[in-house]
Amino acid sequence: MRLFRDFCTYSAVAVLALGLSACSQTPQKIESDDGVGAVTPKQPGGKHGRHGKQGRNEEPQSVSYGGQGVGNYSAAGLGGDFAGNAQLIGFIENLAASSGFNRNYLYGVFSQVRNRDDVARLWAQTSNDPGSPKGWFAYRDRFVNAANVQRGVEFWQQYSSHLQRAEQTYGVPAEYIIGIMGVETRWGRILGKHRVIDALVTSAITNQRRSDFFFKELKNYMLMTRSERMDPLAPKGSFAGAMGYGQFMPSSFHGYAVDFDGDGIRDLWNPVDAIGSVANYFAQHGWQRGGAVAVPAQVSSNAYANMPDGFKVKYTASSLAAQGITPQYGNGSGTAYLLALSTVPGGYKEPWIGYNNFYVITRYNHSNYYAMTVHLLGQGVRERVGK
Repeated sequence: MRLFRDFCTYSAVAVLALGLSACSQTPQKIESDDGVGAVTPKQPGGKHGRHGKQGRNEEPQSVSYGGQGVGNYSAAGLGGDFAGNAQLIGFIENLAASSGFNRNYLYGVFSQVRNRDDVARLWAQTSNDPGSPKGWFAYRDRFVNAANVQRGVEFWQQYSSHLQRAEQTYGVPAEYIIGIMGVETRWGRILGKHRVIDALVTSAITNQRRSDFFFKELKNYMLMTRSERMDPLAPKGSFAGAMGYGQFMPSSFHGYAVDFDGDGIRDLWNPVDAIGSVANYFAQHGWQRGGAVAVPAQVSSNAYANMPDGFKVKYTASSLAAQGITPQYGNGSGTAYLLALSTVPGGYKEPWIGYNNFYVITRYNHSNYYAMTVHLLGQGVRERVGK
C-alpha cells in the first residue's frame, strides 16, 4: 500500500516492513506501551484503560464470560475488604433502588470484591506520568514493528470474513480495526490481569479525583453483567477496568458494543463481537467511508514546527498550503490537521496532515501519537496481507 511504502522511505530512523530491522473515553487516554483503550478513564492524558506492566502471552487468550449466568450471591450486608465503607454501601443502595437489582444479591457480590493495592499504586504512578518523554519514534516503535505486523497478519487471516463484513456494514476498513486491537491488546495477548469489578471498586474508592467517574463505570459494569448474563466476579481487564480485545470501558460497552456473531450476547472478549464493536465505535463517531486518514506532508520550510498543531487545531487544505504545507500525495478534503510529531524531545518534528478519519481515531484515545500508531500499524498489516 502506498502510504506504508512512502513512510518507510520518508522516515530515516525506522523501517517498518516485516523482515527488516524495525524501530493504547470523553476523557483522554494515557500513552502506554501496554494497551491504551475506547474507552477508558481520564488519566493525566488518557481515555481508555492502561494496563500497567503485564506479562505478554505468546498466544491470544481465549475466554468467554457471556451467557453463563450472573452467579448465586447473597448477603445481608457488606462484608469483605470494603466492609462498612459508606461510599460503597451508598452505591449499592442506590443501584438497588434505581436499577432493580436485588439488594442481597449486590451485597453478596460486593462482599467478595478485593481492595487491590496494586491498582491504587498504579493510579498514584500515573499522576506523575510524563507521557512519552522519548518522543514519537520511541512511542511508535513499541507497536509498529515486525513482530506486531506479523501477529496482525495472522489475526486478519483468521478473521478475514468478519473483518470484511464489518467494513461492509460500518464503512471502516479492516486495517483500522486491526490497528486498534493491536495497540490495545496485541490481538488478545494482553487482555488484563485484574478482575474488572476489583479494579473499578478500588479505583472508585482510592482515586478520589475520579471517584464519580468510576462509580458510574461500576454501575454500567453491573448493568452489563446482568444484560449479558455474566458472573460479575469473573471478567478480567486492565487496572482501570477496560475490557476485551478493544479495551472498552463499561459505559462504552453500552454505547457501542454489538453482537456481531449473532449468538445473543455482546461479549467484548469474543474477537468477532469485538471486531464489530470497534467498527461501530468509529462509525458512531463520524468515520467517513472511503475518506483519507493521514499522509506525510511536504513542507517548504521549518515554520510548520512552530505552528499550532494536533487534533484540536483545525485547518483547511488551502490554509496549510498557504503556509507551504501540502500532502505528499492524495487530495484529502474538508478539515485538515497539522501533525508535527516530535521525533525526540526538542528535536526534529515529523510533518503529517491528518483528516476527518484521523480525528475519529482520536475519539478512541485522545492522543496524536496513538492515532498515528493505529494508522501505521494497520497500514503495515494491510500491505503484508496484500502480498
